[in-house]
Amino acid sequence: MHDRLHHLMAAMPLNRRLAAASVLAALMSFQPLGAAADPQALLAASDAIRNPQQPFRVTVTITEFDRGQQVDTSTLQSFARTLETNGQFLTLLRFVQPARDAGKLMLKSGADLWFYDPSTKASVRISPQQRLMGQASNGDVVTVNFARDYKAELIAEESTTDGERKPRKAIKLLLTAATDGAAYGSVELWVDADSSAPIKARFLSESGRLLKTAFYRRFQRQLGAERPTETVIIDGLTPSAVTIVRFSDYVSRNLPANWFQRDHLPRFQPD
Repeated sequence: MHDRLHHLMAAMPLNRRLAAASVLAALMSFQPLGAAADPQALLAASDAIRNPQQPFRVTVTITEFDRGQQVDTSTLQSFARTLETNGQFLTLLRFVQPARDAGKLMLKSGADLWFYDPSTKASVRISPQQRLMGQASNGDVVTVNFARDYKAELIAEESTTDGERKPRKAIKLLLTAATDGAAYGSVELWVDADSSAPIKARFLSESGRLLKTAFYRRFQRQLGAERPTETVIIDGLTPSAVTIVRFSDYVSRNLPANWFQRDHLPRFQPD
């Protein structure tokens, strides 16, 4: 095969020979993207950058903007740990501010999401798609392991723009919901080609409609890794509607297993 190609190229004019040699070199050096990386492993590596693997506490501040003007803000404390059996995250969120919401709780356990109001002493099941504030849904603020809830597929290796408006060499993944715990029908996720750090994501409905776009930015050293401490969420229909979710004050700590049980919510007392 190579001898035949060499004979054909030798009979060409010089300019065509040079062009053909360039194309042949590119073809011979090409490797399919799927041969270079395992999509599920890339997704798991991105998860490990977004979320500490040890039990931890973090402060979550959500701020809603419309046309550049602040509309509302809320502060929560998030407590998260993984199950030893399958690595699934359990998350307990305690509302701190505003005062009208102080003491309310949200619990994510498996595919179940519960909301507890101490004034009524009742816990009710809620949807991860339900809006918490602005463009941030309940499912956006609980700690999520994408590699458990979605099946990843390699789409492309391409340049994209990150949340700081800088060009980045990225690998684009298509995530398809694989469990009942998945908050979205599918997700298009761009991760850094070198570090696997999340760059941005487009969240889609089951029909394929764009719901929101999220940019992961302001990476800081937190609990042993460079993690995004801010997520900018832009509405899929109204780009002027923006919500910023900030993560601060990461602390590694031992979290009792009973904190993540629905029956314990009325007795929860953070120390």
